[in-house]
Amino acid sequence: MDAHISSNEETIFGDWLEGLVIFINSAVYGGWKSGITGIDLEFDTNGNRNIVNIKSGPNWGNSSQIKKMIADFKTAKKTLRTSHSELNIIAINGCCYGRDNNPDKGDFFKYCGQRFWTFISGDSELYTEIVEPLGHKAKEKNDEYLQSYSQMINKFTKEFSNSFCSDNGEIDWQKLVRFNSSEIRPKIANVSKNE
Repeated sequence: MDAHISSNEETIFGDWLEGLVIFINSAVYGGWKSGITGIDLEFDTNGNRNIVNIKSGPNWGNSSQIKKMIADFKTAKKTLRTSHSELNIIAINGCCYGRDNNPDKGDFFKYCGQRFWTFISGDSELYTEIVEPLGHKAKEKNDEYLQSYSQMINKFTKEFSNSFCSDNGEIDWQKLVRFNSSEIRPKIANVSKNE
């Protein structure tokens, strides 16, 4: 359950950060949420069209995911050049935190932390100024989250105990393994139908 919740939190946080980046960039440079697959943000500066793939941190993907991002950048450049042949297009992998002191990756630039927030806003101190509101928002949600989390743990513990434990609390491992791994899942009366 912790792994599932952690994964969901990362997705929610990543989506929220992406929205924040687009909002800030839109206010400063008139940027917009891209409609091109694999591109999150587009905006123009100094005669360049910047196409940005936004990630939370610098260590976000394996080699095949990075290859996919590069392919998305290449496809986006071709798409944009069909209607704007004169456009100089710059591909950026933007990471909301962390650092990478070698931003030129050949096919794209990787801007992390301060460098990324400066790039999308023009404000070299924005990366520190957004920390306080982020912390306040997290505190607001923390109490609500803890209550909901505790309730779910209690519910799952009760269902598990009713279905897979003897009266003395010992786990019936054969019953559990059969439920989890047999070709035909045995029906357990106390396990929820959403399994």
